[in-house]
Amino acid sequence: MRVLVTGGAGYIGSHTCKALAAAGHTPIVYDNLRTGHAWAVKWGPLEHGDINDLAGLSDVMRRHRPDAVINFAALAYVGESVARPDFYYQTNAAGMITLMQAMRLHDVGALVLSSSCATYGIPARIPIAEDTPQGPINPYGRSKRMAEEIMSDVCFAYGLGGIALRYFNAAGADSDGELGEEHHPETHLIPLVLQAAAGLRPHISIFGNDYDTPDGTCIRDYIHVADLASAHVAALSKCRSGEFSAYNLGTGRGSSIAEVITCARTITGKAIVAQPEARRLGDPPVLVADASLARKTFGWSPVHSDLENVIKDAWAWMTIHRARAAPGG
Repeated sequence: MRVLVTGGAGYIGSHTCKALAAAGHTPIVYDNLRTGHAWAVKWGPLEHGDINDLAGLSDVMRRHRPDAVINFAALAYVGESVARPDFYYQTNAAGMITLMQAMRLHDVGALVLSSSCATYGIPARIPIAEDTPQGPINPYGRSKRMAEEIMSDVCFAYGLGGIALRYFNAAGADSDGELGEEHHPETHLIPLVLQAAAGLRPHISIFGNDYDTPDGTCIRDYIHVADLASAHVAALSKCRSGEFSAYNLGTGRGSSIAEVITCARTITGKAIVAQPEARRLGDPPVLVADASLARKTFGWSPVHSDLENVIKDAWAWMTIHRARAAPGG
């Protein structure tokens, strides 16, 4: 298959492109490079463009004739979404409309969407299943829920096949060292912890150590980016004309912030200073996925997502990437 990967120069998108190529598909990356990186595009052509540019999308589809689309083109900073909600709705929701219009114009019938557990907000029960009520608590989560609703309606109206993948805490890096996580600014816990280990920041902040959890810190479901990538590839074959469905991607296991820091100290051999801070508004104590539906439907299961392996791969990437970026590296 020829697969158009919008946002394919980003963290999860680039790993998915590698997985697509390994499965015999040809990824065509379409990215405005606002948060993505040209160096991460290694397994197919890079087309520079924006998700809201119908003419640009149409031109790329006309020339490359993709069989399917995987959409990672989105903004994903919760704090920024509160400060600039219009920007998030324009990209994450309106961009979905533009993308599906281009797909209809060029008879592309299958779409896999990178969605998020942020659509659930503060869940009523744990673990979180797909039928858990969606109640997002910030513009980012609401924009992702809107994208799903748009996708569902358009699939039903025009006979497209769509799957949304709601994943939990993406983490880790390519085990071959070719790809990894590089965000500016960085907001994800594991790379922040590893930056503290590397001496790039003085400490790691723990926002709340008095939650109703075994050690008082928040618990999250960390899933290796390689496992996320394989799920996107598997989902392509499950798109059905006129149907929309959504699946959680996670491990079903939670690790606390304190556990992540302890594991990182062991793997890096570094003394990582942890500094307690006040709780952040809206942080649920526990977020853990029930991903049994994806396992049943796709025959998919996470195989790289043991916490030690996630941190080991992320640390290796950070070490290699810092060496490459250094003078003479």
